[in-house]
Amino acid sequence: MESLKKVGFLINPVAGMGGAVGLKGTDGLAEEARRRGAEPVAPRRAETALKELRGIDALFFAASGNMGESSLRRCGLEYQVVHRASDESSAEDTREACRSFLRNGADLVVFCGGDGTARDVSGVIKSDIPIIGIPAGVKMHSGVFAISPQAAGELIRGYLEGDLNTRETEIVDVDEEKYRSGTLDTKIYGIAKTPYKPVLVQERKQIYASHDEDDFKLQIAIFTSEFMRDGSVYILGAGTTTAKIAEVLDVEKTLLGVDVVQDGQIICSDASERDLLRILEEEGKAKIIVSPIGAQGFVLGRGSQQISPKVLRKAGPENLIIVATPHKLKETPRLLVDTGDIDLDETISGKRQVVTGYRMAQLKDVAASSKVIDG
Repeated sequence: MESLKKVGFLINPVAGMGGAVGLKGTDGLAEEARRRGAEPVAPRRAETALKELRGIDALFFAASGNMGESSLRRCGLEYQVVHRASDESSAEDTREACRSFLRNGADLVVFCGGDGTARDVSGVIKSDIPIIGIPAGVKMHSGVFAISPQAAGELIRGYLEGDLNTRETEIVDVDEEKYRSGTLDTKIYGIAKTPYKPVLVQERKQIYASHDEDDFKLQIAIFTSEFMRDGSVYILGAGTTTAKIAEVLDVEKTLLGVDVVQDGQIICSDASERDLLRILEEEGKAKIIVSPIGAQGFVLGRGSQQISPKVLRKAGPENLIIVATPHKLKETPRLLVDTGDIDLDETISGKRQVVTGYRMAQLKDVAASSKVIDG
C-alpha cells in the first residue's frame, strides 16, 4: 500500500504587491505598497493552483493563517499546521516553516511568491526534496516557477502521482535596491530540484548581448520612434529594447520601470497602475509597447505589472505592440501572457505580429500561460 504523500505549502502573502504600484518588488516595502493602494496578489494565485488539486490523496503541511492555512481551508484540502506564523509574516517565518516541513517528512515543498521567497525556501530545503513555485512576485528569474498557477497545480499533481521526474535548476534573485534605481544585478544563490515538464516550467531569464542584437534593437527603435510621433500616448514597458526606443527619441527611460511618452516627450516617468489609469482617463486611449523576457517569453505578467488588466482593457488589447529581436524570438518557442485575468489573456492570445526590425515583423504564437498544459 502506498504511503500518503506529504506536501509542505506556504504563501508569502505580500509577494507581488509592489508590482502594480511601481515598487518593482515588495521586500521590506509591504507597508509602502499598502499605502499606495496595493492589494494582495499571492493568496488568489495560490488558490488558483490549489483548486487543480481537489480530490488528490495528499496531506499538506502549512504555516498558519494567510501564510497557507487559510487558502488550504478555503480550497477544501486536508492540512496540518506545523508552523505558527507571526502577525506580519517574515522571511524567517518562511525559513522556519520549511524546517518544519523537513522535520515532518514532506515529499515536496510548494510555495507561492517571487524570487525572494524562492531564495528563502531553497536556503533551507537545499536539494533534499523538490520544490515548486507558484508565480506571484514582481520578478521571477528562477527556474523553479511554473508558468502559471494552473500549470503549478498540474505539476504538483503530476509529481505526486508519479508521472513527472525532477531536474536541477538555479535559484536567482536580484538586488531590489539596485533594481528600483534601474540596475539589474542578478546573483545565483543555489541549486534546487523541481518537478519538470518542459511546457509548464519557465526557464531562467536570459539576457542576450551581441552586435547583431544591438543592431536589431536600433532598427526596432528607429521604426517605432517614427510611428510614435503621431500624437498618440505610448506606454513603454521595461527592458533594454524599449530603452533603446527612448534613447532614439532622446528621452530618459526608466530601464526597469514603465514610462509614458507623447509626441516625443515623457509625460509620466516610472508610472504606477494608478498613473496609467489616470492618463487613459484623460487621453481616452493609448498604445502599449512591450518586449518579451528572454527565454521565458512573457510579454505581460512579469516585471511590468503596472500594465495591469485594468490598464490593458482600458487601452484595448488591439493597441498592444510587441517588439523583440529576431534572435530573442528564435530562442523563445512561444510568447506568454499571465496578467491574472484569464479572459483577457485568452483575448490577447493567438498569432500576433512582433516588430523585429525596421519595417520588419514576424508572426508569433502568443499563449495564455494558464492554458498551456499539454503544449
